[in-house]
Amino acid sequence: MEQILAKTKFADPSSDKKPLIISGPCSAETEEQVLATALALSKTGKVDVLRAGIWKPRTRPGSFEGIGTKGLPWLQKARELTGMPIAIEVATGKQVEDALHFGVDILWVGARTTVNPFSVQEVADALKGVDTTVLIKNPINPDLELWIGAVERIQKAGITKVGLIHRGFSSYGNTEYRNAPMWHLPIELKRRMPGLPMICDPSHIGGRRDILQEIAQEAVDLDYDGLMLETHVDPDNAWSDAKQQVTPERLAEILDGIVWRHERTDHKDFNTALEKLRAQINQIDDEIMQLLGNRMKVAEKIGMYKKENNITILQTNRWNEILDRGIRKGEKLGLTKDFILKYFDAVHLESINRQNRVMNEEKEK
Repeated sequence: MEQILAKTKFADPSSDKKPLIISGPCSAETEEQVLATALALSKTGKVDVLRAGIWKPRTRPGSFEGIGTKGLPWLQKARELTGMPIAIEVATGKQVEDALHFGVDILWVGARTTVNPFSVQEVADALKGVDTTVLIKNPINPDLELWIGAVERIQKAGITKVGLIHRGFSSYGNTEYRNAPMWHLPIELKRRMPGLPMICDPSHIGGRRDILQEIAQEAVDLDYDGLMLETHVDPDNAWSDAKQQVTPERLAEILDGIVWRHERTDHKDFNTALEKLRAQINQIDDEIMQLLGNRMKVAEKIGMYKKENNITILQTNRWNEILDRGIRKGEKLGLTKDFILKYFDAVHLESINRQNRVMNEEKEK
């Protein structure tokens, strides 16, 4: 186990070692299915860790909820045949105990568990005194503090080998993905906890096979430390999440099609050119901040005039005018409509807050 992880970025995220690739079926269904998938993955020579769902938390009762503990010996046998470490999801203290009893190498805390601090604490309590690797998926809802809290609970249990899995977030109205990636959240977590490896789970983000490669490539471009992709020897007939699973052979094609990038280079000319461009970015950012500060001062003056004339802060017609004008000008400059709307929403909210303070200064006194 340690020898395999030592060859990957999971051992040292700052290194140029190869990314960690975790793959296997969404669910362990039969011994034959697990062993056939494991042997096919081993044959590709591209997979570091074999994963399989033993207990499956499902949205509604009646769906296949996992084969249970009897599937753990199947994974043991798969490890003996292939030499690959094995990884499973755990959600209760009893599941942790069973997994450790059967020598599971890597445990991960699922999204439905991460969202509940009581459940995470139960898992953490069962891990006290254990030397193992634990990966923590983001919570279903886009709450960075819940994700960080789960990490802290596991670390306080004495677990030193902790990693993160980004599997996307539930979002109202989302249609493109099964779970919206919301890349800014894992990026912020990497900024706040730079020592933790971050693995992307394109299978749960995408929910369908045809977009797995583009999601994986984006994760690689963002310097993720590894990928978790679900594979099955007969994905169309899988007992759970059939649409997002691929054959081991297709997995190899996806991995071969990815352009693997490096976080840094020793090329002097590149670094010099990059520093010059970054200096330009810094200068432009300074100018933008100065302009935004000036804009807010104007907004405060408008707030004063509205107060003196007993006019409401929100002027819907004016807001629509700002948006329409911004979208037209922004698109001419190559800015996407989605970015423009998010930018103006943030600016508008700050302007409203400033005007609200101006309007209510005397009341506060």
